[in-house]
Amino acid sequence: MPTPPPTGPLVTRSSISEGLRRLGVKPGEILLVHSSLSSLGWVCGGAVAVVRGLLDALGPEGTLVVPAQSGDLSDPAVWGNPPVPEEWWETIRATMPPYDPLVTPTRGVGVVPETVRTWPGALRSAHPQTSFAAVGPRAAEVLDGHATDCRLGERSPLARLEALHARVLLLGAGYDACTSFHLAEYRIPAPLVRVGRPGPAGWEVVTEMSITSERFDELGHDFERDRPVVRGAVAAADVRLFPVADAVAYAERWLAVHRPREEGILHPPV
Repeated sequence: MPTPPPTGPLVTRSSISEGLRRLGVKPGEILLVHSSLSSLGWVCGGAVAVVRGLLDALGPEGTLVVPAQSGDLSDPAVWGNPPVPEEWWETIRATMPPYDPLVTPTRGVGVVPETVRTWPGALRSAHPQTSFAAVGPRAAEVLDGHATDCRLGERSPLARLEALHARVLLLGAGYDACTSFHLAEYRIPAPLVRVGRPGPAGWEVVTEMSITSERFDELGHDFERDRPVVRGAVAAADVRLFPVADAVAYAERWLAVHRPREEGILHPPV
């Protein structure tokens, strides 16, 4: 059977930038983007056109930031998508390449962040599992100082984005992808976990705050109900636009009530 033709809509670089401007994306601002390429429709130029459209809307003084996570640099004992045989674990730990911001690919965040990561002039933060990548004149200001034992907390780009009055753009992505909510987890009592990963000198174990996107969809629903969130569409994609600081402040209150967590140290396999 022949492959059926795409149903559209036909999306271009210019239609993306125009749609973002209509929603209120401002030239010169700092924008943290979570995206789904497939949600837009048939994009002429794919992820490259999306990135160009975002940069066009932001202008030469604006800065585009994306999650550039590489969660596969982790302990194989906790892998589930897919799991690997236990007899492989020690070999994987001994041979897994350490994080290199220039070459380590993103995983699980979509093709648009991977395109930003490799964009000319792009910078990337230092955390080996939860880095961010950015393009624009304030990229270094956002990314510098990402502590390697602070995934998404006070010493991560999220706190810098909050302080710099950045906004979040959910471009076809849901609230379950909203990393800003994780910053709130660092501001309420939460357990610590030991995290295994490859390091420059071999396998290492660090203590990190426990984070999870559990119930972020519910949190996002209530946040959108109670706080001013710009809602609209770009092509076929549902879009949300709101300040990082608003999301963090609301999540801090919401999580304390709806997802209480006790302090402690957890010891998963390492």
